[in-house]
Amino acid sequence: MKSQTKSDLLLKFTIYSGTICAFSVIFSIFILLVFLGIPFFQQSGLSFFFETWNPGQGKYGILPMIYTTFIIAFPALFTAFFLSLGFACFAASTGHSFLKKPAITLIRTASSIPTVVYAFIGVFLIVPFIRNIGPSGSGYSILSASLMLALLISPTMIFFFYDSIIESEKSLKEGGLALGATKTEALLYLVIPNAKNGIYAGVFLGMGRAIGDTMISLMLAGNSISFPMSPFESGRTLTAHIGLVMASDYDSPEFGSIFACGILLYLITAVLSIVSKIIYEKTGT
Repeated sequence: MKSQTKSDLLLKFTIYSGTICAFSVIFSIFILLVFLGIPFFQQSGLSFFFETWNPGQGKYGILPMIYTTFIIAFPALFTAFFLSLGFACFAASTGHSFLKKPAITLIRTASSIPTVVYAFIGVFLIVPFIRNIGPSGSGYSILSASLMLALLISPTMIFFFYDSIIESEKSLKEGGLALGATKTEALLYLVIPNAKNGIYAGVFLGMGRAIGDTMISLMLAGNSISFPMSPFESGRTLTAHIGLVMASDYDSPEFGSIFACGILLYLITAVLSIVSKIIYEKTGT
């Protein structure tokens, strides 16, 4: 009995210690960003978030990058939502039993592929395709980045959707079938509505990953500092901007601006992750 108690205490200590360490590291990163970004904010103020980027004129605003980040992320999320929901329904309910396990294995494999591999494939497959169908441009555009980003975030969303649908099916599907509903009707009108909180959580988490990705936007979006008005135009996201400016002089305002970009990205992804966690826990799954 004493050894069991000691084991429990050791397990709790390990869990709490790991949690505290993880929280401390994450919080320390935020404090570091704030500390290193203070000199830049003292120089430019909050106008940094509402100006354009023109170092030649002493302007280091990131409004075009904020705009491009969301103009790429939202279409990617919209596309990934339908891909993920359809795949999750297939794997959890409508698909043939002998195909379900390989389907989930395929998604697990896709989720482990490095982001740079997705971007590299996009350079050779999506970019030439967009170049051929577009009215003009090199193919390096927000559309190319958005399409590949949809594939990147889909596995994350699929796992959330899949788990929620599985849990919902346990309590509702058999009852719906007993009342005369078809398998599809039970899925559409009972299972999916009951799994909505888990689906919402997956959407928020997918959005966080779409905003926080670097390599796809860096390699596919074209990195033009502008406000793209067409899907075939190029643009630069916040994450790509950080990667491109990192090579500049450490004492320059350009370099100082990346810490402000980091703070903004940190806050956006933190809020999305927290909302996702709250919604997912509300499902009881």
